[in-house]
Amino acid sequence: INQISITEFILLGFGNLHELQIPLFLLFLVIYIVTMAGNILIIALVVADQHLHTPMYFFLGNLSCLETCYSSTILPRMLAGLLTGDRTISFMDGCITQLYFFVFMVTAECFLLLVVSYDRYLAICNPLHYAALMRSWVCIQLVSGSWTMAFFTSTLITLLMARLTFCGPNNIDHFFCDFAPMLKLSCRDTSLIELVNLILCFAIILPTFLLTLICYVCIIATILRIPSTTERHKAFSTCSSHLIVVATFYGSIIISYMIPTAGTAGDLHKVFSVFYTVLTPLVNPLIYSLRNKEVKEALRKQSLGCLSV
Repeated sequence: INQISITEFILLGFGNLHELQIPLFLLFLVIYIVTMAGNILIIALVVADQHLHTPMYFFLGNLSCLETCYSSTILPRMLAGLLTGDRTISFMDGCITQLYFFVFMVTAECFLLLVVSYDRYLAICNPLHYAALMRSWVCIQLVSGSWTMAFFTSTLITLLMARLTFCGPNNIDHFFCDFAPMLKLSCRDTSLIELVNLILCFAIILPTFLLTLICYVCIIATILRIPSTTERHKAFSTCSSHLIVVATFYGSIIISYMIPTAGTAGDLHKVFSVFYTVLTPLVNPLIYSLRNKEVKEALRKQSLGCLSV
């Protein structure tokens, strides 16, 4: 039997909420603008202000760069679909490209969140050796390793996905080209790519999550031993905010991939996907950077500098 290979998909997204298309468009547009502005502001401040040329802000600058690209991988296509109603996307140029960058960003985020937590662990739990352990070449290696692992992971997954044949239907019940909904539409054997994906999850997502969690457990244990109540509360409020971001990111990923992608459960899958693809990039600059005293001071100095010109 000859099978016609599909070259175009339809992203169903939130198409069942017909009366909410414009409100959803406006909501996600505001989120996208705020996300881009917040993360670009962090990158600009880290580059411009000498006081922010420290390991922590080097890592946070990379995280902001990641979040900028992450949002731009998902949201523009979603916004176009909500505004125009045109949800078609080509297989190779559209879907595979979007999947490549999505897997790249998720993997890089796992590693960068671990690097940030490790940096905070050393600063709080081992402050005397922090400067020696966090030299500039070590920071560059940690960040380079994160981006390199993301590159290899996304390349492997997308090469395997690009080899699949899709014969119909061509409706992806999601707002972007996610791995699981695409896999369901393939008319070829997907056991190899499913095995590779499972191995990568156990080799990357689970270990990075557990190591990040261990870092924060050690940090909280150290904070609880601080004699000053004021200092303890200050340190704990910062770390608890970081922990909320980590829990939201990993929790939503784990839950969304445990939920089936069809029917009512499919709608729940989309909701949890919004958490780690849309909301995490929005709150990261607010929690990790803009609440910090050093960043506020750098912002104040740059603002005064602009006004005096």
